[in-house]
Amino acid sequence: MRTFWVRVCAAVVLTVGLAGASLSAWAQDVKAVYHVNTGVESIAAILNNVRNHLQADPKAKLVVVTHGPGIDFLLEGAKDSKGREFSGAVGDLSAKGVQFRVCNNTLVTRNIDPSKVVMEAKIVPSGVAEVARLQAKEGYVYLKP
Repeated sequence: MRTFWVRVCAAVVLTVGLAGASLSAWAQDVKAVYHVNTGVESIAAILNNVRNHLQADPKAKLVVVTHGPGIDFLLEGAKDSKGREFSGAVGDLSAKGVQFRVCNNTLVTRNIDPSKVVMEAKIVPSGVAEVARLQAKEGYVYLKP
């Protein structure tokens, strides 16, 4: 009978501990990395996702990491299919705390001068390595819009 009560008490302690861990996880701010490697045709929708995310959770820490054709909207003068520049949306989101990162490997491979990257974006050595680092070392959740 004593073994039974020891097991019951252990289960209660474990359950309460897990519940406490879950509650503390909910109390933390959300950190999400948006992985963007598609061309400008999908960027308006992606930026809208980021905007909606912030509206739903203004405390969320969001990072948009780009590589390949995904960097194009973060180059000076980049426009959507209707001729609207992305710089306004990027500037607005950046002012709200969203960080933008551009893959240096892509810049080198495509022979793009780093000075062409908008000032709101930071150049990182590798876009995919940055996505992995944010997940593994900083606890970001991965979003692929």
